[in-house]
Amino acid sequence: MGLNRKLGRLINPGMGGYFFIMAAFCAAALLTQQYWLAALETVVTLVVFAFYILDRKRREKQIQQYIQSASNTLEASSRGESPLPAVLVRLGDGGIIWANHRFSDLTGYADTMMEQQLEEVLPGFATDWLAAGKTESPQDVTLSGRRYRVYGTTIRSEDSRGTMLGVLYFSDLTELYQVRDEYIRSRPVVAIILIDNYEELTKNLTESAISTLNARLNDAITQWTEGYKGLLRKLERNRFLFIFEKRDLDRAKEDKFSLLENIHQIQSPSGLPASISIGLGVDGSNFEESYEFAALSIEMALTRGGDQAVIKDRINFNFYGGRNREADYRSKVRSRVTANSLMELIAQSGHVFIMGHRNADLDAVGAAVGIFCLCRKKAKKANIVIDLEHNAADKLIQEIRTVREYRDAFISGQEALLMADNRSILIVVDTNRPDQVECQPLLESISKVCVVDHHRRAADYISPVVVNLHEPYASSAAELVTEILLYAVEKQDVLPIEAKSLLAGICLDTKFFNVRTGERTFEAAAALRRMGADTTEVKKLLQNDFQDTMAKYQIIKSSRLYRQEIAIAALNTGTSRVLAAQAADELLNISGITASFVLYPDDDMVIISARSIGSANVQMILEPLGGGGNTATAGAQIRDITVKEALDRLVESIDKFYEE
Repeated sequence: MGLNRKLGRLINPGMGGYFFIMAAFCAAALLTQQYWLAALETVVTLVVFAFYILDRKRREKQIQQYIQSASNTLEASSRGESPLPAVLVRLGDGGIIWANHRFSDLTGYADTMMEQQLEEVLPGFATDWLAAGKTESPQDVTLSGRRYRVYGTTIRSEDSRGTMLGVLYFSDLTELYQVRDEYIRSRPVVAIILIDNYEELTKNLTESAISTLNARLNDAITQWTEGYKGLLRKLERNRFLFIFEKRDLDRAKEDKFSLLENIHQIQSPSGLPASISIGLGVDGSNFEESYEFAALSIEMALTRGGDQAVIKDRINFNFYGGRNREADYRSKVRSRVTANSLMELIAQSGHVFIMGHRNADLDAVGAAVGIFCLCRKKAKKANIVIDLEHNAADKLIQEIRTVREYRDAFISGQEALLMADNRSILIVVDTNRPDQVECQPLLESISKVCVVDHHRRAADYISPVVVNLHEPYASSAAELVTEILLYAVEKQDVLPIEAKSLLAGICLDTKFFNVRTGERTFEAAAALRRMGADTTEVKKLLQNDFQDTMAKYQIIKSSRLYRQEIAIAALNTGTSRVLAAQAADELLNISGITASFVLYPDDDMVIISARSIGSANVQMILEPLGGGGNTATAGAQIRDITVKEALDRLVESIDKFYEE
């Protein structure tokens, strides 16, 4: 198809200037009051314009006939076979200039005197990708039951209008798509099914009772997997391997992995319901990689509290379930093993850096001080990395700095970067997310990293780690560090200020033992009390001054009720994180309120503080907004957004949580 480079000018020659001059003469005649002359010039202008329109239509038809004739000649020279359906269109308005016979047969396009638009022939098909310089359409076209991939090129004329034409080619890839789709649908999904609390279910049971319980668990799992035409094998007494095809994965998602709820119907003789986690590996390059994805998914599910399904593909994690509150399945063995590993690692290091999350609170500072005690026991140089100007524990930090052992303990992230070397280790406390640590460059520069945290793991967690004590069942990071201290040091090795700091962290996260407390929480608090912690002094650390107290109640006063049990306070002015958290806690003291959210602006972002004592899992609600935490306490920071927009997104997430 040979197109003239000046095709655009030939189709639409620039006559606008001439008509403007003629209109100017008409106006001049009117201004000089020569009305007959003005009328005559107007008639002539209209007649010329009409002839111009008709002539342009004639030229367009002639060009189309010429192009069609050239195309027919080419097709005739190749025995009537055109390789692909093709069409020539104007990209500005989508008008069809020419199409070959294959395109006409495929779409029903007929070459008539009236110009047709591409939208009329192919409804919904856009050509903006071609104008953007791309050569392949992002969308396929289905015609007569066949699927076509669309390719294209552009031709720009040199006239003043810069008319751009596009040639579209339609390649029939139906069979290729069918093979590709079947390949995708038949890809293996490797799933690991784990009974979370098997040890607790079978504790103190006879062999006969254990056999009966195992049979019920096996039947429940087998019945759920039967509909997926996969392969189920029992690997251990509480672990199953299930392999099925990806075509059935969407059905499992729509079913919301009903096995998670069905398994709760099975209870031990003591009334403890069974709980399982499902880890699925998808899109691995082979079975080995898919199994690795499944293993990572199971680990993620367990560190988020279990009772949920987690899908890991090549990019990220997706979570299903996990709405129930965690039950305490922790073992003291893990704390003891972690204590031994951590002490050994500290002994082998040259310098220890301890770091919590940004805007460190009492729990982060208390846990960091506890780790500092371990380092002092091993006579290792240690520093706590913290922003002394922006934190939520200033009163405690000032008190700690008066103690001789801690006068030079607190440093900034920049100072730590200058001091770090290849023998340094970093111990992160009270967070497991790399984007929330006090100094992310320090995290990235040190190869040996340890994590001690109690928050449910998010999809973006710190990895790799040398020692990892991650217990979402614990009340606080301070509780976990206290257990480590009990196995690693003697009572006299812990300074009173350290015991006080750890107890303050526990009291903060448990709201003075009102939420998320278990047997181990009280054991840790009792041990700290024996080490010299004073509950009265801890209470003073959590006191507010008069102005802050009034500000807190102003936040509470501005709150509104949602879904009859959720209190939401959306502030248009900034406040401190401590006050927002305390206001969220205070809202739960109101009868009928089971969850609370406080939103407020802070520079270029909106911060959300959330609490729950009911069925609402605030971590799952805030996770789609980029937040994290646990079922009872969570928070989020959303950048480049207004409070109103953040409130709309929060309400949408709450609705989605309850609808599921």
